Amino acid sequence: MTDPIADLIGDYRAFTARQRDRLAARGIDIAPYELSHFAVRVPEWDQYVHLRTVLERHAVANVENVWNGRPISMILLAEPLRVLDGQVVPLIELIPPVHQRVYKMGLEHLGVVVGEEVDAFSRRHRAALTGQQFQSATNEPYYVLFEHFTHVKFHRRSLRAVIELKGGTFDGVHHVDDWVPQRLVTATGPNPLPIR
Repeated sequence: MTDPIADLIGDYRAFTARQRDRLAARGIDIAPYELSHFAVRVPEWDQYVHLRTVLERHAVANVENVWNGRPISMILLAEPLRVLDGQVVPLIELIPPVHQRVYKMGLEHLGVVVGEEVDAFSRRHRAALTGQQFQSATNEPYYVLFEHFTHVKFHRRSLRAVIELKGGTFDGVHHVDDWVPQRLVTATGPNPLPIR
């Protein structure tokens, strides 16, 4: 049986299992928690547009907005992705070329919803966590960065709930209008980032 989403973004089931096992080795069990989303990164703008278009064929909605100077799509799937022992992942966060540093291309992070106890969770697992991101007042996830540049992020709310709190609605396919891709220039020059 083929899996069209795995064909597009990679083996998300194996990715989830690896991230779960890596966390378990650090003393974190994600079994009790809801899963929010997968983040998928692409190195080129044309790949972003192509993957966004193809993923939207499997979606009921896409909310695209500009964050850190470039559009990012939050694609709500028609059928949530089933992983681990019956857990589901309803959303894919599709991210175009990077804005500041080297990131893992492809499946880059898994979002986990810890809920209102996220701050207590962070204190309990302080030694295992890498840090906290301060993205907005409604989204300040704690995270673990693994050696191969993938992450697991621990949220108070799902990404969908954060978007809806900010006034976004999953009521169809919406794209950012009139955005022009910028050429990536880093300390090492304008060369494209390697895919690994």
